[in-house]
Amino acid sequence: MSRPSSSTPAHDGATHQGVSDGSSFTRLREFLRRLFFSIGPMKNDHHVAVRAAAGVFIPLITLALWGRLDLAIFASFGAFTGIYGRNEPHRVRLVTQVRAGLLMLAVILAATLTARLSPGEATSPWTIVVGTTIVAWAATIVVGYWRLRPAGSLFHIFAYAAVASVPHQPPLGQAMFTAAVTVVLCLLIGVISRVRPSRRTPLTWAGMRAAARVRLGTEARHVLWLESVGYLVAAAIAGTLATIVGQSLGFGHNYWAMVAAVVPLVGHTTRHRVARGLQRILGTIVGLVMLALIVAVRPDAWLMVVFIAVCQFGAEMLIARQYFLAQVFVTPLALLSTLLVVRVNPLDLLHDRFIDTVIGAVIGVAVVLAPSVWRRWTRSQA
Repeated sequence: MSRPSSSTPAHDGATHQGVSDGSSFTRLREFLRRLFFSIGPMKNDHHVAVRAAAGVFIPLITLALWGRLDLAIFASFGAFTGIYGRNEPHRVRLVTQVRAGLLMLAVILAATLTARLSPGEATSPWTIVVGTTIVAWAATIVVGYWRLRPAGSLFHIFAYAAVASVPHQPPLGQAMFTAAVTVVLCLLIGVISRVRPSRRTPLTWAGMRAAARVRLGTEARHVLWLESVGYLVAAAIAGTLATIVGQSLGFGHNYWAMVAAVVPLVGHTTRHRVARGLQRILGTIVGLVMLALIVAVRPDAWLMVVFIAVCQFGAEMLIARQYFLAQVFVTPLALLSTLLVVRVNPLDLLHDRFIDTVIGAVIGVAVVLAPSVWRRWTRSQA
């Protein structure tokens, strides 16, 4: 009778280890595939993209031909109205976009008043951090109560900080008139598809009133207030860290870190939120390469407006389907809008955008993971 081999248990262990390693590799490969290459199904995204691109192109090309690019930043942020109510019926979309436009106008007004009330109209980085943190918290609550989509206050953070950072503000009346006209243009674009019978949905006063009366439940309000605290914490920490590091290393635009910090806060699961942070960083890197290629041709103002509209179209085509690829368009979109208004060295913008995005995304992921880490630590202590 043969004696059992003493190597059998070790061999089995190696086999199981190999299976485990293979399974881990498969999971990692699938995670990376979903992170960077998988694209969700199209849901009339091309209609949304055309509306958004038109909403930003028409006012910007008008200002470029008029020679008033100092007003372009107000038109750019007023055009954010068009990204709300993506695939909603016309009555819901109109209510949603009216609310989104009013909130954006309030944020723009607060931002330009902040700049005007600052000494020498030069807003300090710490004023930007404090004001943007308040906007991050307050706008998140308003967006939640009004049930706006996209959720959160990312666009309002960006709008407030960018407008407040402009050193030489145009006349207040002209600035707000430009933003308001752009909002109205986006509202018109949002309902213009009703001219096509196949795309027409009811648009009645009673229907709009019904859409406006939708309220949050008690549990949803509780969740909203908790989420608003997350936005406040993420924005405050990212802005503070970016300001300290920026003053030490000599770079600015601390609000880009605050924008990146709230990106991971939008998501259904912790894994999804962490993935958004990674997609923000890596998509920004690729987007910076695209921007460098655009800047290399030294485009005129009108051509920059065309590039902005194309990037807006690409971003809206992909933002709900593949966030990494959307960031490839969002990055040059944001920086071209800056270069259109303020003449600065593009290399400085590339440098600042990368560092601030990394700082903000890391802080945002940390804020997302903090509650689960805390719960595990308290259970281990118990």
